[in-house]
Amino acid sequence: MTEPSMATKPPDTGAINKWIIVATTVLGSFMSVMDVSVVNVSLPHMMGSFGQDLSSITWVATSYTIAEIIMVTMTGWWSTFIGRKRLYLWSYGLFTIGSILCGTAQTFPQLIVYRVLQGIGGGALIPVSTAIMREAFPPEEQGMAIAINGMGVVLAPALGPIIGGWLTDQYGWPWIFYINVPVSIIAISMAVAFIHDPPYLRRGIKKIDWAGIILLAVTLTGMQIILERGQSENWFESNLITVGTVVTSVAALIMIWWEMKTKEPVVNLRILRNLRFTVGSSVGMLFGLALFGTTFVLPQFTQQLLGYPAFEAGLVLAPRAVMLIIMFPVTGHLIKYMEPRNLILIGAVVTIWSYHDLSQLSLQVGFWNMVPMLVVMGIGMPLVFTTLGTVALSNIPRPDMTDATSLYTLTRRVGGNIGYALGATWVSRGFQIHRSHLVSHVTASSPQLLAYTKAGTALASQTAIGAAAAPQASLGLVDMVVNRQAAMLAYNDTSFYFGLLYIAIIPLAFLLPKRSELYTPTKH
Repeated sequence: MTEPSMATKPPDTGAINKWIIVATTVLGSFMSVMDVSVVNVSLPHMMGSFGQDLSSITWVATSYTIAEIIMVTMTGWWSTFIGRKRLYLWSYGLFTIGSILCGTAQTFPQLIVYRVLQGIGGGALIPVSTAIMREAFPPEEQGMAIAINGMGVVLAPALGPIIGGWLTDQYGWPWIFYINVPVSIIAISMAVAFIHDPPYLRRGIKKIDWAGIILLAVTLTGMQIILERGQSENWFESNLITVGTVVTSVAALIMIWWEMKTKEPVVNLRILRNLRFTVGSSVGMLFGLALFGTTFVLPQFTQQLLGYPAFEAGLVLAPRAVMLIIMFPVTGHLIKYMEPRNLILIGAVVTIWSYHDLSQLSLQVGFWNMVPMLVVMGIGMPLVFTTLGTVALSNIPRPDMTDATSLYTLTRRVGGNIGYALGATWVSRGFQIHRSHLVSHVTASSPQLLAYTKAGTALASQTAIGAAAAPQASLGLVDMVVNRQAAMLAYNDTSFYFGLLYIAIIPLAFLLPKRSELYTPTKH
């Protein structure tokens, strides 16, 4: 029997109503993703407010992410259980309430609990938004649908640090949460009026898959804790990470076995039998890894080594954001005329080029030196993301679309989490390696060292340090220079590694279908 894909039956959505739905769903995707990255530049301020160290304050981000990815994965199940529109509205409502509570938190435990509530609310917004968006456009406009939806998903990590930095500098960190409230109220009002559940959606759950829910929660929570805490705990030198990895791996294997044999699984893994969806999701994971990894690394580099304040550190990503805005609709138009695999290959090569340039930075780099590199990255990423989403979901049956978009979103989010972990690990380990190498060349007989310390001692003796302490101060200055150079080299290596990961997209692109085969039906 052949079941038509969701794209084979054009929806009867009116032209005006279609664009209202677009605006509604893009807001949902944008707000959910932005709250992952918006807190990054505000964490130092929160450390002061709650008296927490860096290791503890990262739970502000971790708690939201754990709750979000669990809900992302369960979106298809919840949609069947309570109805998709009701899930969308309840999620938006909980996200809004969680945002208000986060801004009013008086203690650190309160903030963590409220971030969990916010993450539960935000988790379903992206996959539901993607599913609704695809249904609003006919087959020939599917590329544009994904492009517009992608503007919310991909722009959010780029704009999050900019918005978060400005609000934190001007008004204080609570406003990174309060800013969600008016936007959410507008989006909820629009969703009530213009979004409706189509008749083909599955409705009702006969038996709740409690085992699947528990296994899913253990797997995703364990994975997130391992990725977040791995570097600070020295990875497998820590019993916590070692035991956590074993428990998480076992839970994941049992979950896969259980969900594949359960009649009403909490996660519909059977969709992975669709080759183009599986390939698309795999490429999506690599895309998320590089996108979110860069979003984490660049602001850290500019703040720690270049001395940028929070807002300016976030503003570094603005050139990429501007190009994303321009290129998403352009890519949506190009999909009508070019082979998907060619677009993905071009996008991958262009993005690799930008990472190569980012791996050549020095401590003398300025904002305008980085602009061309980030503009190039902003050109390449939409070519991959938009085309990828169009292809991966092109022949998914309409009743399975919410399940598919939840898994597709999950792979990108997991890739992003891995990107954060890899970025932190590569920078930390790279610093140690490069520092060791540089120190080995700093010897007492080195003419360069002797000249440097002599000049530093003369300079220090003319200040309040005094002649007696000047030689020691001069050696301290040498140590600082070595540390800064080692950190610079570590950041360059990290950009190079992210570029290498993008190379893996190239062979996967050849497994994707031609444009003429995009909307062929799925057979069961």
